[in-house]
Amino acid sequence: MLAELFAVMAPVLAGAGLGYLWVRLGHPYPVDFITRLVFNIGTPALVLASLSGANIDAGTFGRMMLATSLVIIAMGAASFVVAKLLGRHWRVLLAPMMYPNTGNMGLPVVLYAFGSAGFAYGITVMVTVTLFQFTLGAVLNSSENPMRTLLKTPTVYAIVLSMVLLLTDASLPPWLANTVDLMSGFTVPLMLITLGVSLASIQVKSLRSGLGFSLVRIPLAAAAAWLIAGWLGLPPLAQGILVLQMCMPVAVFNYLFAQRAQREPAYVASLVFCSTILSLFYLPVLLAFLM
Repeated sequence: MLAELFAVMAPVLAGAGLGYLWVRLGHPYPVDFITRLVFNIGTPALVLASLSGANIDAGTFGRMMLATSLVIIAMGAASFVVAKLLGRHWRVLLAPMMYPNTGNMGLPVVLYAFGSAGFAYGITVMVTVTLFQFTLGAVLNSSENPMRTLLKTPTVYAIVLSMVLLLTDASLPPWLANTVDLMSGFTVPLMLITLGVSLASIQVKSLRSGLGFSLVRIPLAAAAAWLIAGWLGLPPLAQGILVLQMCMPVAVFNYLFAQRAQREPAYVASLVFCSTILSLFYLPVLLAFLM
């Protein structure tokens, strides 16, 4: 079991560690360009490549999206209580509570822990979290019209096409399937490297507050995901992956949003950093129960 857990976590540590060392050694890394590349090309290609050939029916796909949405909403509601408990404004904690790092951190862990069979479920969770983050997040930050944001998001069109393929039991033409598969190949490695780069760039001022938040958030997320998945009757594999994905550390994007809205970005940075470091200890334990 230890060898299996190490095989899952080693690629994640290697990828993130490479990005961290790259920046610490003084080498430039175009975060904005890489983020746009992954978000606009890599992620849609990954969604198409994973879902179009996945052994998952449209009904299960829909229930997985619904379950993820309900967990996000439940964590949003819990943020009001957690904010009072930690003595912070609810607007500061809302995004870190709702949006775990299901992309940069979650997808590689799901891929190496559950293989291609579970990867489609992991993609579904990540896509749902991303849609919430860039629509509801836009509303809360008053940065842009959420409908316009949706229409400008290539992943949305990849989801729609994937749903059509699932409902009609069709497949992509070989030339397009090969192209999408090739384009999707750079996404996960770049996600991991960018995670390491982001962690190296974040200045942390309060380790204790970040640790305290993580110790409160993780059990809440695990309980909510497990109960909601069971209530909706998701398959055991999907239930385990929903729990795993929603227990991922705080997404780096939350720090970027906090910085843009000027809502205690230094505090949110500590949540991102501490939850990510702590995940290296609790994820193997969680995987031992779920694998």
